[in-house]
Amino acid sequence: MFGLSPLSVALLSAIVTGTSAAILAWRERPEAGATWLTVLLVGQVWWTAFLVFELEAPTLAAKSLWYDVQWLGVVIIPVGWLLFALEYTGRDRYVTPRYVAALLVVPVVTLVVVATGDPWGLVVTDREVAATAVGSFLRVETGAWYYVVAGYTYLLGVFGSIPILQLVRDDARPFRGQSAALLVGTAAPWASSVLYLTGTFPVAGLDPTPLAFAVSGVAYLLALSRFRLLTLAPAPRRRARQLVFENLHDPAFVIGTEGYVIDLNQSAAERFGIDRRAAIGEEADAVVPRYDEVSAADSDRSPLSVVGSRGRRPYEVTVRCISDGHGRPTGEVVVFHDVGEYLGQQQRLDVLNRVFRHDVRTETNLIYGYADLLREDPTDEHALAVVKQSAARILDLSERTRTASELFNPMSEASPPVPLDVLVDEAVGTLRTEFPDANVSVEGDVPGVQVPAVLRVVAESLCSNAVRHNDSEPPSVWLSVAAEDGWVDLSVADDGPGIDDAEREVLKRGTETPLEHGSGLGLWIVKWGVDQVGGNVSFADREPRGTVVTVSVPIRDDEGGGEGADDAGGSEDRGDADAGR
Repeated sequence: MFGLSPLSVALLSAIVTGTSAAILAWRERPEAGATWLTVLLVGQVWWTAFLVFELEAPTLAAKSLWYDVQWLGVVIIPVGWLLFALEYTGRDRYVTPRYVAALLVVPVVTLVVVATGDPWGLVVTDREVAATAVGSFLRVETGAWYYVVAGYTYLLGVFGSIPILQLVRDDARPFRGQSAALLVGTAAPWASSVLYLTGTFPVAGLDPTPLAFAVSGVAYLLALSRFRLLTLAPAPRRRARQLVFENLHDPAFVIGTEGYVIDLNQSAAERFGIDRRAAIGEEADAVVPRYDEVSAADSDRSPLSVVGSRGRRPYEVTVRCISDGHGRPTGEVVVFHDVGEYLGQQQRLDVLNRVFRHDVRTETNLIYGYADLLREDPTDEHALAVVKQSAARILDLSERTRTASELFNPMSEASPPVPLDVLVDEAVGTLRTEFPDANVSVEGDVPGVQVPAVLRVVAESLCSNAVRHNDSEPPSVWLSVAAEDGWVDLSVADDGPGIDDAEREVLKRGTETPLEHGSGLGLWIVKWGVDQVGGNVSFADREPRGTVVTVSVPIRDDEGGGEGADDAGGSEDRGDADAGR
């Protein structure tokens, strides 16, 4: 063909396929691996094209020139292969300027030696023209650095093939096809190079590696077109799995088979106050909260109470074993699920169920019973008064239920903090309007601080309870407020009969039973509201008669802070004698 040697004609096929594959890869930028695959293919085309120039050159000097130019393609191919493999499989954290510069040290040294004429004979010690039936090429005697380059090439080739080999057994068929095509495209030049270095290639002194690039080009074209090499790369999948672990809302730890911490996500570090760098490599018992109480075999364990940045919270712990491709255990993943909100919601549902099942039914039965008496005697004032009182209690329960529902509705927007003095004035004003006969007073000055808006509902419920369950004539209620060390203590005292010890115990325990339950929703709303902002509530007897209920909540001077689980971090700083978590 146009006077070309048979070998040059054969090499043209490698140039055509390699160029086609390089163009397809370049067009796929910025897909993962596209740039480095293009570099690899350009290196192959460069080497092959200038080998054709070498074959067709008429003199030793001309052949030596084109031989030296080929080194640019020779040394860039293994670098392009390794960086492509890393980026393509999602290991792009290693594809940084620092690592790329380190990989280019050997290629740069090689090019400098060749460009300076190799005066020390490091790459080539002797050259001669070899005329054969397939063409006239340059036969060389190689120096020591030549074998350094060869070893470096094979080393990078092996490292780049490892992540590709892992995809051969992948569950996804496209990834298996892609990896197979890539390995074929890489193995063909390797095999040819081995034949050359061992002297077993039929044409002595001829490096057949560029001929194998024809096979590589076909394999890469197949991978790019048939298996969508760059448009369906596994890199996002690997990154996505890393992101899922890293951004998982629940704290998660990875523990090795020897009981050492291998990894932990950001949530675990923040929630439990752990230094990630210092924790990796430490014993799990010293890092993972209550690790000695969890195991993969124990699937029926109660929630564990753990102190963290949100205070003391209940966590359900899930342990999953990690196995390799042969089913051998390599570690375990320990995940902490915060079930505090779930348990709180369940508690509220249980209480509301009790209210509707017991309290409302009791009042309804009274109405039914006294309605029969009124049917017989419409003028029975006592029966009429009982019916009105029962109806009023049902209406009150309905209103309190609505308040509780709105207070803990996760879809409602967080309310901004409110001034404490305004809140106290509102609570006192509402109480005096609803119970005009009651004596209501505020002791001392009210600090000018901001508090969570939920304290408004808590204060109104405390004041209302202090009068509703007060048998004194007239009932008296005293409010006092103190602020110290970032906390507000709101106390509501009364001169009534006091709160039964059994009801205090129910609040402290946090659960009701058919035989032990609260008398209504009032104190539950107080407890739920205070728990919501990480505060606490305590009870004390008042002399000579009555009860003092004190709620402690954190001061909120920020303008946009609302209530939520994240505010629960301070509950461990204040004691709670009677109704803590």
